[in-house]
Amino acid sequence: MEKIEIKELGKHVDALSDIRYNWMLVTADKDGKYNTLTASWGGLGCIWRRDVAFIFIRPSRHTYEFLKSGKFSLTFFDGHMDELGYLGKTSGRDVPDKAEKAGLTPVSVDGITTFKEGRLVINCKTLYQDVLDRENFIDPALDDEMNPGNENRSVMFIGEIESAYLL
Repeated sequence: MEKIEIKELGKHVDALSDIRYNWMLVTADKDGKYNTLTASWGGLGCIWRRDVAFIFIRPSRHTYEFLKSGKFSLTFFDGHMDELGYLGKTSGRDVPDKAEKAGLTPVSVDGITTFKEGRLVINCKTLYQDVLDRENFIDPALDDEMNPGNENRSVMFIGEIESAYLL
């Protein structure tokens, strides 16, 4: 494992293709346990003079409860799409050891769970969270498409990037 400078992250991750097309795992720890989910909504950037990652998680997802701990990791992979697909469809409520069943090996990096099979982990501290409200959509058709029934609205989390490692 090699720690990398946060300002060098762009050499190791393409925020558009790695998140949208190759996916990532969002993982958080709570009370000595962890949960992870596959995500394709999010990004990396800068706000409030801080390097940040932002993710969008629905409150119905089991990982949402773990995110209340205030810390989370984003793990990026080369391949492993079957495993990530499984982790996106399987709830930790129903299968508490779903990552292991998917063939991934959990490891702790700076006190936050990630996975040995990943190529990059970004560890974050939550700075802000807010619900994506319907009234704030400029185009309501997009909200209709992404939030049918107007229930279980995604919550945006903005996390300050505290550390990053090549795994």
